[in-house]
This record gives sequence, C-alpha cells and structure tokens, in this order.
Amino acid sequence: MNVLEIIYEGIDDLNQDLEPGEQLEKNEEATIFGPDSKLDSMGLVNLITIIEEKLEKKTGRFISIADERAMSMEASPFKTIGTLKNYITDLINE
Repeated sequence: MNVLEIIYEGIDDLNQDLEPGEQLEKNEEATIFGPDSKLDSMGLVNLITIIEEKLEKKTGRFISIADERAMSMEASPFKTIGTLKNYITDLINE
C-alpha cells in the first residue's frame, strides 16, 4: 500500500472545496499545519478524516491518525506531508 498516494488522494478531495490560492500542494515538503500552512485547524481535521476513511477502505481496519499519541509527540506528525506519511506508515506497521 502506498501511503503517500492515499494522502495525495485525500488532498485532491480536500482541494475540490478550496479556492485555487488556498489549495494544498502535493509534495512531501508541503506544510499541512503550522504558520506556513494554507489549512486552518478545521481544514486539518477534514484532511485527517478523509485520509482515515481512505485508509479504512484500503486496509479494512480503522486507523486513528489524530490520537493521543500524535498530539503528545514533541515533533508534530502533522507538520508536513512527509511527516504525516511517516507517522501513518508507523501506525500501519504496528
């Protein structure tokens, strides 16, 4: 399973509802949350929900991305697309 592909599909879905200047880029360095992000907190929640749904369809099991562990990490897994990809990969491999 290609986690990055699933994230990009989620971004495509989210971008359909955003104005052209507000859309997320699809590259691993793109900031998804923080001062340089185009998403506000609600946009991040929407993206996470979309990705969780796509993961459940692909894996057959629900994988919670925004759990207590993610929120307590010193380096946020939601900073960039790359950090999110690594975090989701770790969750799947557990």
